Amino acid sequence: MVLTHVLVHAAGNMRSTLFPILQDEFSLSYQQVGLLVAIPSLIQIFFTVPTGLLSDRFGAKRLIAVSIVMAAVGAFLGSISVNPWMYIVASTLMTLTSTLYHPPSQSYVSETTRPRDRSRALGIWNAGGTTGVAMGPLSITILMGFFAFQWRQVYNFWVIPILLGLVALYFVKPTDEVERGNVEGEWDEGGTVEKLLNMDMIVFLLSGTIRRFGGGLTTGFLTIWLAKSQGWTISQIGVMLSVSSLMGIIASPLGGELCSRFGVKRWLVGTLFASYVCFVLAIVLKGFWPFMVFYLAQRFFGILGMPANMTMTAKLSPPKQRGVGFALSSIPDTIVGPMASMAAAYIADYYGLYPIFVTTAAIYFIGLGILQLGVKME
Repeated sequence: MVLTHVLVHAAGNMRSTLFPILQDEFSLSYQQVGLLVAIPSLIQIFFTVPTGLLSDRFGAKRLIAVSIVMAAVGAFLGSISVNPWMYIVASTLMTLTSTLYHPPSQSYVSETTRPRDRSRALGIWNAGGTTGVAMGPLSITILMGFFAFQWRQVYNFWVIPILLGLVALYFVKPTDEVERGNVEGEWDEGGTVEKLLNMDMIVFLLSGTIRRFGGGLTTGFLTIWLAKSQGWTISQIGVMLSVSSLMGIIASPLGGELCSRFGVKRWLVGTLFASYVCFVLAIVLKGFWPFMVFYLAQRFFGILGMPANMTMTAKLSPPKQRGVGFALSSIPDTIVGPMASMAAAYIADYYGLYPIFVTTAAIYFIGLGILQLGVKME
């Protein structure tokens, strides 16, 4: 499952690094860059909840197989894109890959691990995702920086490796075939919720929606700001983004372990607070090294909290509806992503790029306050 998580994300995150090149090659305005970000996220809305329902009904493996094939097709279309609309189709397929992959795979990992080990297992599984996310920008830095590849050739490079995820999936057992050992009591969930949309879940989703709106403001414009206003090269941006994700190899399992010791909500709130403070320092201090150091610190703390976020989602969902629960937890991205990208384009047109990041910082702390005050857990 970790290997499938690596491969399914391998090409999907390259878009963020390539935005400065795409803007120049396709002669895009800020509003058009916003659309390039918004359209794939907007289409996700129609697939998120059905994916969770299908996962709960038919099992994880079939949907994961479809998502792997979709990722490979999206990478291939990216390699032959000759206009913005072809690239949007490719990006949409690679975005839908995450929509189809995450609810069934998160549900699978949750169902096949003991409750006391769940945050650890999700942390290890998530390390595969952060590694996969890192592979895209890293491949851009290596293949374009040292081997003179064009950006389309980098997408083409990933098609066959992504399809190897189907080989990895062959060795994944169905949920009901996973051995649970002789101590059935270790699988006792303890107190579980009976209603999916309980008040704590609603407030948890609201907090995530607000925080992801803040993060969504920067999606299409961080790399453009670094390249156009701060003088960064595409290779430097690729290194920063790849390192920020590769840290997940350590940070994600470590976060799962520490979450199991300190408590889910306490660990999530603490790591988010540290992450947002580092984000503020990165945008205030600016400069190549201050931004690099504090951006990486922001990502490190953010990844430390990911297993807690997933564990909280599992805890707030009824056991038989975890697929839908994980699907609901991803809805904030699909709903506010398009809104955030267009709002960021408006800010960029009328106020410049830098105010986008100031707005993001303020929204981050508002969402964190709602999580701390509104979700009653532990």
